[in-house]
Amino acid sequence: MTALTPRRILLSLAAPVLALVVAFVVTSLVLVAVGDPVAQVWQTILTVPRPRQTVNIINAASVLYLSAIAVAVGFRMNLFNIGVDGQYRVAAFAAAVFAGQGWVPGWLNIIASLVVAMVAGGLWASIAAYLKVRRGVSEVISTIMLNAIATGVVSWLLLKAAGQSAGSNNIETKVIPDSSQLDGFGLVPGATNKVYTLIILSIVIGLLYWFVLGKTRFGFDLRATGRSETAAVASGVNVPRMVVIAMVASGALAGLVGMPLLFGQDHNYGTTFQSGLGFAGIAIALLGRNNAVGIAFASVLWAFLDVQSNALQIQAGVAQELVNIIQGVILFAVVIAYELIRRADKRLEQQRVARELTAQSSTSPAKEGAPA
Repeated sequence: MTALTPRRILLSLAAPVLALVVAFVVTSLVLVAVGDPVAQVWQTILTVPRPRQTVNIINAASVLYLSAIAVAVGFRMNLFNIGVDGQYRVAAFAAAVFAGQGWVPGWLNIIASLVVAMVAGGLWASIAAYLKVRRGVSEVISTIMLNAIATGVVSWLLLKAAGQSAGSNNIETKVIPDSSQLDGFGLVPGATNKVYTLIILSIVIGLLYWFVLGKTRFGFDLRATGRSETAAVASGVNVPRMVVIAMVASGALAGLVGMPLLFGQDHNYGTTFQSGLGFAGIAIALLGRNNAVGIAFASVLWAFLDVQSNALQIQAGVAQELVNIIQGVILFAVVIAYELIRRADKRLEQQRVARELTAQSSTSPAKEGAPA
């Protein structure tokens, strides 16, 4: 394992800081170009959130964290699971239908529904795993296509299994029993809303991700396969089996993405259930460098920008979609910044090794037989 020297820590911090600076400059230039008030926009976005907004940021970050971890499992093995969005839709629908029946009481219903969600997400992801291992189909292509299929299948099943709320055009599954609805935690003083109870799930998944990927033989095999399949095969790793396990595990984790929303907010699955979480997870995993702690910070940043964007149109007269530009520029800039930092680190390491070799050669004893 690479030692965390002060230089390496500074270089690691330099990339995200550089990306944020670039995003600030580029977005400001865009605002100037279209004639929008630059100072007022940034003042609105960077205003300290109110208690209610703080809770919304925490809740959004906990959901986005699950999505990013699901993506990161595949990324660590060089698998691009673009299908998290479809996997969590299928899983959320399956869990909502199961939980709505109330076959088991209270927390047992919640736990059983989490298992149903993981199984549904894993099974949907296994289609892409099978196509890659048996038919050589790129997981990027198959998972993108499965996203569209998932949207259609869930919409069709929703029409079959759900009903329409009285006085509403929304089509929804049956509301889960009161005993399975989670009230949340009052962690933020002064807030009228509460933090999702299943933020605990996000924390547990983050710890498991860190432990399994970094401290177990399975995690080592997964990372080794991602870096070099040839080397992994030479060390006895069954690469096709690892592909299947990683993809199914990624899908199973994707199945948990909608659970905080299901049990803590919506209490059923319908046409208004939040979408786009899977694609946001891809960006956050890249921004957090597939690191459990890095993803946590990236999730909070992403959620902060999303929540703060709600006031842009009212206070600054700017469309809240401006935040999409900021998020995109941050992502683009951080990829470039990490590559620049990696190259700088490599050059510094080469220079260090060259200096040490030069110092060793100058202090080595004279060769045997050489004149004194």
